[in-house]
Amino acid sequence: MDKLGPGIEQATKLIKKARCAVALTGAGISVASGIPDFRSPGGLWSKYDPEKVASIRALKADPVTVWKFLLETDAMLKNAEPNAGHMGLAELEKCDHIQGVITQNIDGLHQRAGSVNVIEFHGNCSEFYCMECFSPYPAEQIHKDMELPVRCPQCSGVIRPDLVFFGEQIPSEAYKAAFELADQSDLVIVAGTSGGVVPASLIPPRIQEAGGLIIEINKAPSAYSSFSDVFIQGAAEDVLPAIVQSLS
Repeated sequence: MDKLGPGIEQATKLIKKARCAVALTGAGISVASGIPDFRSPGGLWSKYDPEKVASIRALKADPVTVWKFLLETDAMLKNAEPNAGHMGLAELEKCDHIQGVITQNIDGLHQRAGSVNVIEFHGNCSEFYCMECFSPYPAEQIHKDMELPVRCPQCSGVIRPDLVFFGEQIPSEAYKAAFELADQSDLVIVAGTSGGVVPASLIPPRIQEAGGLIIEINKAPSAYSSFSDVFIQGAAEDVLPAIVQSLS
């Protein structure tokens, strides 16, 4: 495991040599933006049972409870701003050092930071549609509807965000786009994800098995650390800007 300095130098060399690089991000990259990792102490799963507030079963059985949770989550996301980690990845894409970001986050901060090619593996909390007739529902209308759950004006079905609830599969379009990009890549920058959630966690080893390399940026060792080519122990908001500076 490298100290920050040597790790930055090694990462810079690998990024310069890469033919096609991609970033894989998780909750850790957004902590500095005020969004706690759901699974960490103080995160939402320490206050809520995800099976009761974030599963497709709960949405169908008790949509009022789920919608109370969604509104709390939405308020937290709206108060968040992109941090230097998000900005660093946007700059890497702008300079053609990476070809896109595959994120497990639903906060939209990569796009707000300026990243263009963002594959949202678990969807997002900014687009909504009806569970019954699948009609789109304007996001700006959500907070105007005081009665919960929010219902479709067309058929009275329950409105839901376009994210992946527990018990649902990854949308086929996002899955296909993510793995197609991964299969083109010879380098992956892992930032802020412990590698505990499949199938996104399969992307770095898939790239490595095809002859590619892994640069990992995490505050603590993860499932990837034992086989990452470069492991930089630190916060993404510190490390990624340092890499950008080194590349320039």
